[in-house]
Amino acid sequence: MLGAAVWIAPAIFATVSTIAQHRLRGEPLPNAADLLFSGLDWLIYGIVAPFIFAVCNRWPVVRPIVRQRVLLHAGFAILTAVIWAVSGKFMQLGLGYLFKRDELRKFLADMGDAVLRNATMDVVGWIFITLPFGVIVYTCVAVLAHAIQYSAEARERDRQLARVSEQLASARFAALEAQLNPHFLFNTLNTIAVRARDGDGPGTVRMVEQLSDLLRRTLTRHRSSEVTLQEELDLVRQYVAIEEARFPDRLTVSIEIDRTLRQAAVPGFALQHLVENAIRHGIARRPGAGTVIVRARRDGDTLELSVIDDGAGLSSPGGVPGHGIENTRERLRALYADRASLSVAPNANGGTTAILRVPYRELAMEAGVAER
Repeated sequence: MLGAAVWIAPAIFATVSTIAQHRLRGEPLPNAADLLFSGLDWLIYGIVAPFIFAVCNRWPVVRPIVRQRVLLHAGFAILTAVIWAVSGKFMQLGLGYLFKRDELRKFLADMGDAVLRNATMDVVGWIFITLPFGVIVYTCVAVLAHAIQYSAEARERDRQLARVSEQLASARFAALEAQLNPHFLFNTLNTIAVRARDGDGPGTVRMVEQLSDLLRRTLTRHRSSEVTLQEELDLVRQYVAIEEARFPDRLTVSIEIDRTLRQAAVPGFALQHLVENAIRHGIARRPGAGTVIVRARRDGDTLELSVIDDGAGLSSPGGVPGHGIENTRERLRALYADRASLSVAPNANGGTTAILRVPYRELAMEAGVAER
């Protein structure tokens, strides 16, 4: 709408310029047909401008097809210039019929049988006269359309990054809350106390170190939206080590990850949340021992992470994960749009399988991580 409305300004300036030129030359004021043509000819581009914006939105000049898109817009520029010239001629004819009917009839009578040929030549000549300027005008409008589009995309990216940053912070605090909630902390400290009373010094020290390291990793992890798979696995292993110490006879966790995938980028805390859900909503609600399997594989341009448990399943009371799954899905949409997914489904023989798919790419690992 703004791109169309701006043509009111040159229409006004052209009308004023026409009056001023006649005054400076000492000529009488132009008639209504000439004045209207001076302004309305510019307003034709006010009608054409939305078409140019639509073309630029549909076929923007972007890599890697810059050359093809430039040629396409060159064709549209010529087409727009022709439309402008032909529309101007028809408008001039219509204004002549409305305000200078006698002069128009005399002009047509003087041309006799050559009216169609002369009119065609007049239109073609006008097209060639206005073509360079019409192409320039199209280019200016197209540049404006691209600038507006890029600005809107930049604002949207900023909003997405802000949303992802907020979600990452929420995930960090959610992960910390999961480790610090009274039930978890009480059980962990109780296990440490039992080991201390039983004289298991090395086991007590090991659990204190594991709890301390888990909290340190959760609190000090950098705020990037993505981390390497190796970093995420280190966090998972610390969490699992504490749970295995609490339930040595009930919990078995198997991590089956190809080392060639350790630099793959994954959303921070996403895998840790899936493992946590498998233990809390699956294994913890199952009578007897249970197993959690963590797998990763590359499928072309996609990284697939799977967390499989043989726990109580989704149909058990409290078996459906809470807000963590939806939080992870929202972060996936913000980070990857429709190129990532998270599915949670029951297994045929009991338990649950969560599968996280993200575009495969690699990140540089931190020095401390690369050494492990």
